[in-house]
Amino acid sequence: MIMLKSLLIASLAISLVVAAPHNQLGGRIVGGADAVEGQFPHQVSLRQLTSHICGGTIIGPRVILTAAHCVTTEAADGSVKVTPAKQLSIRAGSTDRLSGGVVIKVSQVVVHEGYGSFLNDVALLQLEQPLSYSALIQAIPLASVETEVGSAVVISGWGLLETKGSSPRQLQWNTLSSLSKQQCISSTFMFTSSLICLAHTAGNGACNGDSGGPAIQNGEIVGIAGFVIDGCGSTNPDGYAKVFYHRDWILTNAAKL
Repeated sequence: MIMLKSLLIASLAISLVVAAPHNQLGGRIVGGADAVEGQFPHQVSLRQLTSHICGGTIIGPRVILTAAHCVTTEAADGSVKVTPAKQLSIRAGSTDRLSGGVVIKVSQVVVHEGYGSFLNDVALLQLEQPLSYSALIQAIPLASVETEVGSAVVISGWGLLETKGSSPRQLQWNTLSSLSKQQCISSTFMFTSSLICLAHTAGNGACNGDSGGPAIQNGEIVGIAGFVIDGCGSTNPDGYAKVFYHRDWILTNAAKL
């Protein structure tokens, strides 16, 4: 953790991939391709005061899974402050970031009690009204097994094309490769089993605005987009909260919503 903090202070080498401020909002997944309608029916755009800030995933008619850092800020005393639910909404059922589908307000935000220092970066959102499932709006199951090392994992989102890049309206997607726990530790210096690191070549991967979005394998969500190392599209892997590790927490707290 000390090394991680020094990296953040010295060079911002590891960066959260939450959206930029509204006047700097930009982008798509680095190296991605346009998604077609219905390709990712579980994907939502999380909006704060009507502007896209993060991705999210439908796991129930009224429950969205996202990253804790998407819905929190750090107070002056270092404590975590949760964004008021009344400021948040989601757009579901559209690959267009700005139109289509349905927009539903958030009524409750639940942040993992252990969230901090890039770990346990998990949150649940309760919607004011249930989603109506269709070909364009569907829940996706949580990971039921560990992700196989070296296997293909699909990511999607409306994040930046590159650091400080431009912003397409169309949802983007890309295919990355899962690393072993030891490879993840070597890249992040975080000695934990709660992360999945996804490898990619230069010019690919997640970026600002992709945070909270899904990493998918075999029809299940296996990761929640969290951070990048040395900027977007570098040769370093991207960090995702491991859904299988957090499965019990997600199920227990989703059942309360």
